[in-house]
Amino acid sequence: MASSTTTSNPISSSLSLPPSQFARLQPHAYLLAHLSPPPASNQPSLRANGRAASQFRVTSANPGSLTHTNGSAVARIGETTAVCGVRAEILHTKDIASWSVLQASSEQNFDKSNEAGVAESQDEEDQGHIQDLNLLVPNLSLSTGCAPGLTPGAPPSALAQSLSHQILSLLHTTRLVRADDLRIWYQPPNLDSEEFRNAGEGMDVDAEESGGPEREIKAFWVLYIDVMILSLAGNTFDAAWTSVLAALRATKLPKAWWDADNETILCSDDIADAQKLSLRGLPVSSSFCSFEGDVAADWRAVVIPDAEEQKQKKGAQQRWILADPDGYEEGLSQERASVVVDKENGKTVIVKMEKHGGWAVDSDDMRQLVDVSAQRWDEMKRILDQC
Repeated sequence: MASSTTTSNPISSSLSLPPSQFARLQPHAYLLAHLSPPPASNQPSLRANGRAASQFRVTSANPGSLTHTNGSAVARIGETTAVCGVRAEILHTKDIASWSVLQASSEQNFDKSNEAGVAESQDEEDQGHIQDLNLLVPNLSLSTGCAPGLTPGAPPSALAQSLSHQILSLLHTTRLVRADDLRIWYQPPNLDSEEFRNAGEGMDVDAEESGGPEREIKAFWVLYIDVMILSLAGNTFDAAWTSVLAALRATKLPKAWWDADNETILCSDDIADAQKLSLRGLPVSSSFCSFEGDVAADWRAVVIPDAEEQKQKKGAQQRWILADPDGYEEGLSQERASVVVDKENGKTVIVKMEKHGGWAVDSDDMRQLVDVSAQRWDEMKRILDQC
């Protein structure tokens, strides 16, 4: 008697998903699971990319990447890459419609400041020339293919225009570039002097005759600061600003002087005569975002009257402030903060601080962000000094 055996292949009923698919289906829960692991797992609180909350991505800067510019640099923060090129062009004062008014106003302000004994008069005059004459012209563009959402041939996006304005605002706020580096002077000859027989002495931009006519500004250098984002993976502004810093530190302007015979500006083609910009300090930008454990915490306080009391009973709301957020974390955060610091004689100076998108980050948190930004400044100084 033959016995028949029936074999059945059990179908796996596992509903597990690979991490990449789970991150796409439930991005908030995926990041929350990394930041708040179960106590029994004995795992540290780490972000999905393996970094701690206050840890920045690997940063590098390479100056002199472009040969057709006066200064250039490529900056990388993680997978975000920005390249910056600085082009210098000459702006004649005769082409400035309001130059006579600006010159008279600056001389009047300078006399008043000398009478009052104000030490910052020169800095204020520098900033006035740079802003009024638009001597710094930054422009940021997003390269085609740097992010999936960018289509070729599209007009400048709102993100690109916003970043361009932020760079210009920070350049003016920090007064990073000195206007004196952008001025092209001319020393008129002293016709009453016996040394006038040497006509070449009257064209030296660095010489100033004692007792002779005062020096005149004949032209300005205009710096066109072009930034292109090659790879967009979060924290775009910090990468763009780092590339601008590195490019300006590497910028060299050729020696220029006013030729009285031809009534034009001449430039020396000798690289040895070119001079670097004497920048003010080293302002470093650090960006942060706030990740909320409860995605409905923002609107629940408005819809439910006793939501605040319930939150006090259940404990404090889970919240993490993430430094240098990547693109994945930026998409899950509504509140962001940016801190720009510099150091003078070992003391941290807050240059600019802004926060938008929510009210979870309070003053105590901002103080901690300043401390983290100060540590970031030390790291960025080492990176830029090695360039």
